[in-house]
Amino acid sequence: MTATAMVTAADMAGVRRMTQVIDVLGEMFVDLATGRTRSPARTVVEHGEQRVLLVSPAVWERRGVGSVKITTLTPDNPGRGLPLIHGIVALTDLETGRITALLDGAELTAVRTGAVAALATRFCTAATADDLAVIGAGVQARALIRAVAAVRPIKTLRVFSRTRAGAEKLADEVRATTPIRVTVCDSAKTAVADAPIICTATSTNDSTPVVAADWVARGAHLNVVGGTHPDAIEVDPALLGDAVTVVEEQAAALDGAGEVRAALAAGLLVADELRELGRLIGGEVEFGGRNSVLRTVGMAIEDTAAAVALHDVVAPQDVVAPQDAVGVPDERG
Repeated sequence: MTATAMVTAADMAGVRRMTQVIDVLGEMFVDLATGRTRSPARTVVEHGEQRVLLVSPAVWERRGVGSVKITTLTPDNPGRGLPLIHGIVALTDLETGRITALLDGAELTAVRTGAVAALATRFCTAATADDLAVIGAGVQARALIRAVAAVRPIKTLRVFSRTRAGAEKLADEVRATTPIRVTVCDSAKTAVADAPIICTATSTNDSTPVVAADWVARGAHLNVVGGTHPDAIEVDPALLGDAVTVVEEQAAALDGAGEVRAALAAGLLVADELRELGRLIGGEVEFGGRNSVLRTVGMAIEDTAAAVALHDVVAPQDVVAPQDAVGVPDERG
């Protein structure tokens, strides 16, 4: 029988793997924008207060692959010392129907979300941009730093988190593994001031912005991951009114991006002004010196593309026999 690869969180580490995910996602987004693939809506099952089970299937026909991700979101987990997100992704071969890989779903989510932000950063910022501000200090903040540093020569990093200890821990990790100079800031305003690249990755469930519009320098690029539900807001929707607003897919953003929904409701933006990431990659978007904002919501087809990229680089010794591939990988969030 053909072996199934087990791709753990450790297998997803390193610049080469991140760069591979970024490049493959770029290929996929062009297909998505031009109608050569699609991403079905995920199934969401709510159970208890803000506890969610999600099932996200997608196929990428041109690559001959499909995937299904099962994810759980448990807001109480950080208080238990557990990750907010757990999950697993099954990658399939469309020709034979066999499962070719099982991947740590929480780590894959963090990696591909960071890679989506890095893609936008690659096309929305100067190649010399070397100063990064990050709001948040969790798993996703770490992935964003890693991903942006894979496409830009980041020299300085400013971090703010509602929990100072979390920001200090993240800063220590970055200092220990990179030459980046890190400053822990006392406020989000201080962190983002004059930064050419800003990433927000909080677990807010509030409609009050974490980042105000007048804190952001002219010409800056923002990667906004979003809060924990469709109406949560991390950055002031007013930013979108005078910026190039980039989304993964227009329909997905209208359904699940809090800042986009709020900007539309306030008349600051119209849907036709949203620019899909695949069109940006294709050179169809002009900036004119304006700010740019990527607002992500996460799509199943991103998991498919990232799983393909990571399966392509997994080491042969990581492939295991099918009878050993039925368990869930070690939890990393």
